[in-house]
Amino acid sequence: MHPAPSVIIFTTLSGLGFGLLFFLGLGLPVVTGMVAFVFYAIAFGLAVGGLAASTFHLGHPERAWRAFTQWKTSWLSREGVCAVAALLVMGLYAIGAVFLGQNWSALGVLGSVLSLGTVFTTSMIYTQLKTIPRWNMKLTPAMFLSFALAGGALLAGQVSIALPLLAVAALVQLAYWKYGDDALAASGTNLGTATGLGDRGAVRAFEPPHTGSNYLLREFVHVVGRKHAQKLRVIAFGLGFALPLVLLLLPFESTMLKHTVAGLAVLAHLAGVAASRWLFFAQAEHVVGLYYGKR
Repeated sequence: MHPAPSVIIFTTLSGLGFGLLFFLGLGLPVVTGMVAFVFYAIAFGLAVGGLAASTFHLGHPERAWRAFTQWKTSWLSREGVCAVAALLVMGLYAIGAVFLGQNWSALGVLGSVLSLGTVFTTSMIYTQLKTIPRWNMKLTPAMFLSFALAGGALLAGQVSIALPLLAVAALVQLAYWKYGDDALAASGTNLGTATGLGDRGAVRAFEPPHTGSNYLLREFVHVVGRKHAQKLRVIAFGLGFALPLVLLLLPFESTMLKHTVAGLAVLAHLAGVAASRWLFFAQAEHVVGLYYGKR
């Protein structure tokens, strides 16, 4: 698929934002006053900014509110409901921490669950699509959740938690790439099933179905060169997981140096996740490409 910048920004920033809200709701760290204000400003800025970016690729953004009415059948609608509920609950929790010096633990735990639930519903929007075998597997929600938790722990300054979570997210990412590369072939879908002519023998594309391009080819058929994809995977893995792990493990005595290195780890992780997300969409092999002989 052609990766729209809006969905890359959305999935990258909102995952980090809700990941940070998850840890703040659990009291990691316990903050009040202006320190709490800074933490919540970052968390809400990332979460709300990401959600706002998601509307940019809609044909009619003014109709986005209608998605909330389909929560019984639509994961997109469930994501919207979860996101609003999480932001409202965590907003109340933040008011208590910032202005009243209170940490209402029950409210915080509820907000944490809703925050993580929002990330899960986002992942299910893609996981449910059987037309994209690379997304239609259990590793997709595992990847979204592990990224959100690792990034959230980094932003929350929970180094002892961030280290194992980054390691887990790295392993999930590698597994996703490994099984994702074979997902289309393993699905049993091919040019014969795409055209309905498979029962008559081997099918090959003689000529394109038409002489010009169309919406399906523009939006759902994007072929990334193998060498280009491998380079981006190295960049995504190196910046997203390897570099943050190395930076966090470096022994520094100075508190200022520790904070500076932690900030660099967060920025590296953010860049790595963005690269991973670009690949997530660019390498999505929609089965419609088979009909046009593009796979």
